[in-house]
Amino acid sequence: MSTDFTPDPVPLLQALIRFDTRNPPGNEAEAAAWARRLLSEGGIQSTILARHPDRPNLIARLEGRGDAPPLLLFGHLDVVGTADQRWQQSPFGGELLDGQIWGRGALDMKSGIAMLLAACLRVKTENTPLAGDVILALLADEEMGSDYGANFLVEEHPGLFEGVRYAISEFGGFSYPFTGQRLYPIMVCEKQICHLRAIVRGPAGHGSLNWRGGTMARLASFLEALDRNRLPIHITPPLRLMVEDLSEALPGPVGMAVRNILVPRLAGPILASLGESGLILESLLRNTVTPTMIQGGEQINVIPSEIHIGLDGRLLPGFTPQDLLAEIRAITGDDVEFIVERHDPGREDVDMELFPMLSEIIRQADPESCPFPLLLPGVSDARFFARIGIQTYGFIPMKLPPEFEFMRLVHAADERIPAEAVHFGAHAIFQALVNYRL
Repeated sequence: MSTDFTPDPVPLLQALIRFDTRNPPGNEAEAAAWARRLLSEGGIQSTILARHPDRPNLIARLEGRGDAPPLLLFGHLDVVGTADQRWQQSPFGGELLDGQIWGRGALDMKSGIAMLLAACLRVKTENTPLAGDVILALLADEEMGSDYGANFLVEEHPGLFEGVRYAISEFGGFSYPFTGQRLYPIMVCEKQICHLRAIVRGPAGHGSLNWRGGTMARLASFLEALDRNRLPIHITPPLRLMVEDLSEALPGPVGMAVRNILVPRLAGPILASLGESGLILESLLRNTVTPTMIQGGEQINVIPSEIHIGLDGRLLPGFTPQDLLAEIRAITGDDVEFIVERHDPGREDVDMELFPMLSEIIRQADPESCPFPLLLPGVSDARFFARIGIQTYGFIPMKLPPEFEFMRLVHAADERIPAEAVHFGAHAIFQALVNYRL
């Protein structure tokens, strides 16, 4: 594959999509080697660090004047799979059709990688002065827990990030139409992963007997209780920050309605009136738990004595796994055993120092924009960098057509992105590097 130097992000994105980095297994090595050659041709040296040779991470550094702490740019090279999806175009073709680049990772997040690479190459090509060093990290394994990527680097090589206070990465910066406004959420905080295993037990027996109240029935009761009941509402400081800014950006009655989300007794009816947008906002008001996997039974004629349920739990900032378990037990009772299988804590506070600068970049690029701080219902690699004191801003800017269904295309068939949005984002990130001051 050609590594001809170019700071144009569109061909960079096309090249990146053509590397099959579905995770599992990831296989990011070829993509990382390509990016390393590309940076070298542009005059930027880099290094590779890996827990496993097939799962490398690329680290590069642009020197600044030393007037500001280093700024971290990071993104992940791996993508989710395509199983059981019907695509109109090859998911690894990187085709440019009717002004859009098609392929897995076009949105999440090879477009972001292309923007970061293009911005750094432009800095080097134009000899742009930087207040502080810029560290570029292209990471493995974000889609499957980051144990070969960000988690590995923070645990094994924290010195790489000494002095870094702020980072730019996913998830945010894309335009989102809402009540006639063009909103641009910029992520400043995330919920926390809290993966649980629930164990339902009951008497085993022969499948030919007409058992009632057995393990399967208890499983059904447990799942129905989770489905019929919501966990309590909590108004956290990051949510308040987000809602207050968002309500000010929206016109009169709509802004007032959004602000009333902060009143727990009013939140439910207001969210119901907002449709799909309300569903997303609701997940920011509560700890959540979603059953995703069931394991149990070995033979069709044997009633199992034990069934295991995988639960995707997500915690609001400041909450613990014990808080979540108490809220679940209040709904389901004490008959089910729970095991916390993974908890990845994140930031509890929010440092907003760079937010005004990033917002102004969006406003200058799109005068009709309404940037606001986002509490993200999902997670990103930001949670690992938070452990060493780094505040990440989700800032991969994309000005999208109003009909473009961003959230429906992420991780889905026919993932694609307008080429204009890729150029928009690369320029915005370049401006962030130019404007970065403390």
